[in-house]
Amino acid sequence: MCGIVGYIGHGSAAPVLLEGLRRLEYRGYDSAGIALVQRRRLKVHKAAGRVEELRRRVGDDAPGSVGIAHTRWATHGEVTDANAHPHTDTSGRFAVVHNGIVENSDQLRAKLIADGVQLVSDTDTEALVHLIAARAEETDTLEAAVRAVLSSVEGTYGLVVLDSKRPDELVVARNGSPIVLGVGEGETFVASDVAALVRHTQQVVYLEDGEIATVRADAFRTSGRAQTVELSEEDYELGDAEDFMRKEMAEQPEAVRRALRGRLDPRFATAHLGGIRLDPRELRNVRRVKFLGCGSAYYAGQVGANLVEELARIPADAEPASEFRYRSPVIDSDTLYVAISQSGETLDTLAAVQELNRKGGRVIGAVNVVGSAVARECGSGVFLHAGPEVSVASTKAFTNMTVSFAMLALLLGRVRDLSAAGGARLVEGLRALPDQIQAVLDTDAEVAEVARRYAKAEHMFFIGRVRGWPVAREGAQKLKEISYLHAEAYQAAELKHGPLALIDRDMPSVVIVPNDELLTKNISTIEQIKARGGPVIAVTNATLPPGLVDAELRIPSNSPELDPILLTIPTQLFAYHLASALGRDIDKPRNLAKSVTVE
Repeated sequence: MCGIVGYIGHGSAAPVLLEGLRRLEYRGYDSAGIALVQRRRLKVHKAAGRVEELRRRVGDDAPGSVGIAHTRWATHGEVTDANAHPHTDTSGRFAVVHNGIVENSDQLRAKLIADGVQLVSDTDTEALVHLIAARAEETDTLEAAVRAVLSSVEGTYGLVVLDSKRPDELVVARNGSPIVLGVGEGETFVASDVAALVRHTQQVVYLEDGEIATVRADAFRTSGRAQTVELSEEDYELGDAEDFMRKEMAEQPEAVRRALRGRLDPRFATAHLGGIRLDPRELRNVRRVKFLGCGSAYYAGQVGANLVEELARIPADAEPASEFRYRSPVIDSDTLYVAISQSGETLDTLAAVQELNRKGGRVIGAVNVVGSAVARECGSGVFLHAGPEVSVASTKAFTNMTVSFAMLALLLGRVRDLSAAGGARLVEGLRALPDQIQAVLDTDAEVAEVARRYAKAEHMFFIGRVRGWPVAREGAQKLKEISYLHAEAYQAAELKHGPLALIDRDMPSVVIVPNDELLTKNISTIEQIKARGGPVIAVTNATLPPGLVDAELRIPSNSPELDPILLTIPTQLFAYHLASALGRDIDKPRNLAKSVTVE
């Protein structure tokens, strides 16, 4: 992985490909490359580092009306020019760009070496292009050669193959890693993400898993139909913001309004989620809810599980999707599984959904991308309506996940024993969220001052209990991924069972303190930390004893069940400003990618 762009048509390929790579930079990468057909010969440029360095090497006026390009996030081999994609065969006729992992690449590479092929990279992808080149000598079409080679490949791939002797076609293939086609007038675009296409077309076709297709300037054949994406070039532009994370944090009030629009029913004090396609009888038959996600999506699932148990009084929990299929899970027909993925392409989550479908489980998706793999595999679910999220660190998508799960919990509660009065209280609380989130965002300057005060810390604890526990986990995640400061989340009661040994004046603790029935317990935890000299930053809507904490990050009060949604916002701002004080590249944290399509 991480980004693929292809073009075939009547125009100049180089500017389309380079601009496409620029729009995919947000996904995370360490090198980039491009292959253009010029007079039936390949011209390949590669650069370890940023797309801008590749642009300088290539130039926007490079000739050629067909080409492929790639941004690489290293999985096999170090970050070097040689390991960057595209990879070519020995003759320089064929080029391949590839997202995913070829799990049997060691065997394939060993066979090629035994056959006398000289490999020039350490990647799994290079084996594919040599195998395709050899098989192309024996087949009538490039697609047949690609199909034959992929039949012996184990692993995942989003693949585009270019033959300089056949410059009127590209062959694309998908298995576990996204490929989308963009349909233009006498030109066709290929990408791993629709973000690379919206400048040129809103008509797209998503390849299905296991699909291989030949693409020409004016024709292609796939199992899917073209659909219109309601996105534009402006959706992926910064505007006046310093970076995308700041832009997307500021967009959260409007994103939540979109998620709530048309879904709240004050008359019956409930929520409408038509996309899950479950009638009241089916909802009543749900005996358990399990949320499956990775990273921030997993922590959002924990918030959701707490909400379901509180409001619907049925067992619920969250589990990392990356672990789910490997532990041979028991699939219960009375359990509703919720697969969570911002991109809808997270491989671990997709694999969990496929395992559930294979075993007859009932699974719905919670995704932010229409037509994504998880959405198609689930067939029903909740669309997050967060809008495009470019920053690697999720903010508005996480918030919309938790808001969506609050509506799911309200719906489940109202078909059971949650009273109309209780439902009405939650409906009003949900309606209040956009303005309350804006109120928290308006404390930006105060949060920035606190963040700068602790920017020199080397380690930090995030502490919470019950409702505050997933908030603490997400807060630690944000701080780790964009500031590189070591942060650990702990349940408040667990501090005294080991972690308290690490508390001293150089170990700040961010303590999540909602104004709920556990307030006195949380105050006791803070006193334990202060007794050992540890600085405390409280994220709270409670009135704390004077002088108890070193800093407070305040939120408005809502229904206690919904407070975790608001408590998360200051932790986003805190992580952002601390990372900014340290001079980090906030939108492109090291070693991370936005859409994780490998295991």
